Amino acid sequence: MEWDIVEKELSKLKVTSNGENELVTVKGDSNKFECIGVGTDAAVFRFLYLPHYAFKVFSNDKLGKLEQENEVYLKLGHSEYFPVYYGRGFNFLVIRFEEGITLYDCLLKGIHIPKQVIEDVDNAINYVLGRGLNPRDIHLKNVLLHEGKAKLLDVSEYMKPGNDKRWEYLKEGYKEYYHLFDGRALPLWIIETVRKWYNQAKPESLNVQDFIKDVIVLFRMGSK
Repeated sequence: MEWDIVEKELSKLKVTSNGENELVTVKGDSNKFECIGVGTDAAVFRFLYLPHYAFKVFSNDKLGKLEQENEVYLKLGHSEYFPVYYGRGFNFLVIRFEEGITLYDCLLKGIHIPKQVIEDVDNAINYVLGRGLNPRDIHLKNVLLHEGKAKLLDVSEYMKPGNDKRWEYLKEGYKEYYHLFDGRALPLWIIETVRKWYNQAKPESLNVQDFIKDVIVLFRMGSK
């Protein structure tokens, strides 16, 4: 594989986990990689000389998550809703790098999110279910606006049971209230406050309409 040549260089980077809900720490020295994202289990790098690949490098204590994600990608197969999956190394997965902007950054920058994105995510969810997997953890940072359409970036929880209802809340908020601030940049503190509210609540006990109304009140307060 073409990307095999980077494995030695990638070993110079050390990814360390910091707890269940904390982002990983990246240490090491390589001027050939650009870190393009961090999560609680792994960090994602782009190799400057093979920029069409993205390398998701896991902390050594999270290799079980790597195994699960590898299995998910194999079950998903090829789909227009997900990046192409190329394979794995000891502590990393290799997928195609996709140009675009996350829905999270769209809200921060006031970039319009077309209805097509919502339809694409719904179609992707149906596709995942048809593959015998459980689509979970679909949120603003895991959906990429790519050439006017949606790409889902993180499949790490598709083996877990249950419904975290993240997408249901986002879709309802988009349908009922997105027109109120479409094209307006939202302050970071509003987005982060909403995220913390959701994480502190139990999804099964939340009422979608009440939750969204609280969000709108917060937005109006921040707009004054």
